[in-house]
Amino acid sequence: MKIGIVDVDSHNFPNLALMRLSAWHKQQGDSVEWWNGFTHYDRVYLSKVFTFTPDFAMPIHADEVITGGTGYKDYLSLPPEVEATAPDYSIYPSYPRAIGFLTRGCIRKCPWCIVPRKEGHIRPAAKWEDIRRPDSREIVFLDNNVLASDFGLEQIERMGEQKIWVDFNQGLDARLITPQTAVLLAKLHWIRFVRLSCDTNAMLPVVEQAAAYLREVGVAKSRLWAYVLVQDVADAHQRVLALRDMGITPFAQPYRDFDGGEPSEEQRKFARWVNIKAAFNSCRWEDYDEATGRKMKHGR
Repeated sequence: MKIGIVDVDSHNFPNLALMRLSAWHKQQGDSVEWWNGFTHYDRVYLSKVFTFTPDFAMPIHADEVITGGTGYKDYLSLPPEVEATAPDYSIYPSYPRAIGFLTRGCIRKCPWCIVPRKEGHIRPAAKWEDIRRPDSREIVFLDNNVLASDFGLEQIERMGEQKIWVDFNQGLDARLITPQTAVLLAKLHWIRFVRLSCDTNAMLPVVEQAAAYLREVGVAKSRLWAYVLVQDVADAHQRVLALRDMGITPFAQPYRDFDGGEPSEEQRKFARWVNIKAAFNSCRWEDYDEATGRKMKHGR
């Protein structure tokens, strides 16, 4: 079979589903390539992670077209035999790290999060050795709440004894960072940040306590980082200032609903102020808001 693949999001981060599908088809003797409009394929896979990504509008010449991913509101998993296949990193030749899940699912049911609906309760997915790629010492984990799993904690403990560098890029649950788990996390080699989440003001004292536990066991203040969900801008503003006072770098994420609804211009502007550190560190939100409003008004 001749297989074409399309990464609909194209956000410069590897699509794990497409990598698994590519590897599985190659094992069956099929040819796999990125879709191009001049070729007829036996089958084309389109994968879309984000609901806000525009759909793929180009005509596709194929006997069969299969779409999948949260962006298509498809909450099903890959077939078990494909899910168990090691990813084909050759389709993203410039990406240097391994990616994967130690666990799937979550114990929380946050109303803004699709994970409970898509993946259900937390469960083991893979040992860290099964995710590591032979040509890299760096692993990016996509787990949604690895600290809620005894299996996940076991993997973290075992990785602390290895010369590998890690990133849990979905953020760690600060409610589950205890003095004991902080010790395990401090033994890891971090690619850059220890990522937390602070989606409501009620999380501020929890994040502050978690950060204190991490600093007490030697995690550098410069590594502490937190996602900030932006729904009400005034509420999010309180959180980013509080996080900055704690020595934690905030990263603002404007809220998008499950239907791909667009954030307001105020939410977007606030996120730019927070995430462009030259602006965040040099002026107040009120001044940034006023200055950028004047530029938009005068077309500059």
